[in-house]
Amino acid sequence: MKTGTDRLALDPTLASRLHDGRLALLAHPASVTSRLEHVSALLARLGKRPRIVFGPEHGYGGEAQDMIGVADAKDLHGTTIRSLYGEHFADLSPRDVDFEGVDQVVVDLQDVGSRYYTFVWTAVLVMRAAARLGIPTLVLDRPNPLGHTVVEGRSLDPAFRSFVGLEPLPVRHALTLGEICAHRADVEGLPKEALTIVRCEELDRGALASSWDRPFVMTSPNMPTFETALVYPGGCLLEGTNLSDGRGTTRPFELTGAPWVDGEKLAKGLADTGLPGFTARPVTFFPMFHKHAQKVCGGVQIHVTDAASFRPYATYLALVALAHHAHREEFRFRTEKYEFVDTIPAFDLLTGRAEARERIVNGDDPRAIAETESGVHADDVELLASARAAALARMI
Repeated sequence: MKTGTDRLALDPTLASRLHDGRLALLAHPASVTSRLEHVSALLARLGKRPRIVFGPEHGYGGEAQDMIGVADAKDLHGTTIRSLYGEHFADLSPRDVDFEGVDQVVVDLQDVGSRYYTFVWTAVLVMRAAARLGIPTLVLDRPNPLGHTVVEGRSLDPAFRSFVGLEPLPVRHALTLGEICAHRADVEGLPKEALTIVRCEELDRGALASSWDRPFVMTSPNMPTFETALVYPGGCLLEGTNLSDGRGTTRPFELTGAPWVDGEKLAKGLADTGLPGFTARPVTFFPMFHKHAQKVCGGVQIHVTDAASFRPYATYLALVALAHHAHREEFRFRTEKYEFVDTIPAFDLLTGRAEARERIVNGDDPRAIAETESGVHADDVELLASARAAALARMI
């Protein structure tokens, strides 16, 4: 397999498409070739050093924790690093002044296949801002670590838009970042020249990152391994609750619980659902920071035993429901501001609608919630097919 960045490194005809010295680059630490050369070093080697660099959530260097604003900076060469994750929603988009002297944007971001992983939305916002000024965007596409065949979770209701779901898309979407950008470009009527996608060659759409011919490079501070990415379409739901999401431990999103959780009971409840592809192991753990910092927590670790059949979104919906039903006095859904929104519960922003939370509060059966809320509607299947077709028309 060759990613868009690999192809740029190997094919002089692709390198000739870059505008000498007039580039803007949107990238992060996982923007590397199969030989682990960062795209910024590759561009410099090609004589195409960017005039400005954009950094997504967690920062261009990937140091910042979740929902922590990142300041602008300079790199070692004095190039401006413009943060696209600040204190306000407006900070998520580049300003017109950021494009002064720029006539092409290069995007190289590794997504992890979940609607709420915000890098895809940063790419869309940058593409929009550039297109408004007549500046084309070149996306160096990358494969989806979760493969391109399994889809989970309904598209969000447009009333629940946020930075964890800027536009309608299933939770586990099975698309590449380039395909999502192409879909939005078509929906928003952007001309063909506004977006070009350097496709992945020899892409096995059924393959997961565990079979890639390269290491999995951590994409953010709490996405250290492929195993983390595999549980994340469900594990991120924990952010909408007062259950630990495993931050402050060495196994984020795989570990969850709270000081008041009975791990044995939670593990048995998950086993009783009959959901496939995992084992929930009762544990105690001690987060060093974040929720329940430096307190002993009871809970479970989700061990994926069969990645092909494992359905993370369904599994963690059931987990949240079980924790709620067993600990009604202690459990709560997050009501504080979440990703710049303070009028809608975080859990609803993540699921894209209110039904799942309402059914959990009503005491519905966890397996029934998991099965119905993780299902995909016909409209979503059509959306995904449309996105792939849109990308094919813009690929080189």
